Amino acid sequence: MGIFETSVYGAGSRSGNEESDDWLLRISVHDSDIATIDYRSDEGASGRFYLGFQPRDYFDNPDASEPVDLVAVSNSFSSWASREVGTAVSPEELREFMASEAVEEPDDIFVEDTVVRLLERLGIPLPKWLAD
Repeated sequence: MGIFETSVYGAGSRSGNEESDDWLLRISVHDSDIATIDYRSDEGASGRFYLGFQPRDYFDNPDASEPVDLVAVSNSFSSWASREVGTAVSPEELREFMASEAVEEPDDIFVEDTVVRLLERLGIPLPKWLAD
């Protein structure tokens, strides 16, 4: 059985309170196959993307998730990372982490490995469930 975990981050640190509405980044892992990344800021950059598989592909159901415009969301997340975390990362590099549509096999067997690589690249501390 895979991992089901959610972590939320506020102004520069992990808040740990996934029920809080005061977050800038929320990462939810579903069965070690899908990670949903939600991000937002006061300046308006916000969005959602996936690591591993997109739900619409994983569940073979186009209604399971909205299509993701990887170019638009990687541009937006790049701006978000620069503004909120202070990390410059190109949209092209970010797209390497993101789940593309109709992916057959993601780069990592367990999506937690992709989450770790993304957080480390952004300079964001790992939640306890990933650090162990």
